[in-house]
Amino acid sequence: MPHTPVDTNGEFDPAVSCRGWCARCAREHSLPVGPARGPALALLERMEREGRIDFEAPEPDPRFSVGYLDGEARGQMFGVLVARDKAGATVALKAFSGQYNSAWEVEGWAPPLLDTARFRRDTFEAEQRIKSMGREIAGIPAGSPSRDLLIYRRKAASRTLMQEIHAMYRLPNFRGETVPLPLAVHGDGGVPTGTGDCCAPKLLGLAAAQGLVPLGLAEFYFGRTNRSGTREHGRFYPSCLDKCARILGHMLCGLEDA
Repeated sequence: MPHTPVDTNGEFDPAVSCRGWCARCAREHSLPVGPARGPALALLERMEREGRIDFEAPEPDPRFSVGYLDGEARGQMFGVLVARDKAGATVALKAFSGQYNSAWEVEGWAPPLLDTARFRRDTFEAEQRIKSMGREIAGIPAGSPSRDLLIYRRKAASRTLMQEIHAMYRLPNFRGETVPLPLAVHGDGGVPTGTGDCCAPKLLGLAAAQGLVPLGLAEFYFGRTNRSGTREHGRFYPSCLDKCARILGHMLCGLEDA
């Protein structure tokens, strides 16, 4: 993925954009918004102006219209990371959270932290079995012992599948280390679905892989206000605590020495 040179006009926002506790260092690592707010605003304005996110394509693909974010999707988070490359130039990377209208990858945007071809190949059969059990459950009367047993088996199969999916994610840091997602998670309890798919992990993962030194990161919400009312169009938010904070301690580790 090519780097995009960026002019930040010397602006610097000291607010913390993302953070996480690092078990290795027994301390919290963090990254400020820094010089990223201006380039993030420029991205927001470009999306509003062009009405799409596939900026690199000669012809717009309807799948990547921002109209998708005004429909059932109800909006999505987007992020920009400003970094210094090996030549000392300031560059910007951009990412969207999760998938965009069922697409994992869009040219010019940070890729996911897992091999999507392997994901589709290795999860297909398990997903079909789980769906089949769901259809079978729907046809069994409520309260039936056989129905309760099948529900238990479906939950167990779903839990196993999620563990296998989490193991596919590879999370690098700025010490040159890369580990599977489960080994990067800090704190007790299960790993929430979608961990590793937010903008900050994608951007930091790409920066680490390309030898860039992050200087700042900014994330904004685009689209309809979400159902809980906690996200509004055009507003900036720090990285989430329930998912990102549990892995960003590992991913930010080593940045102070970069």
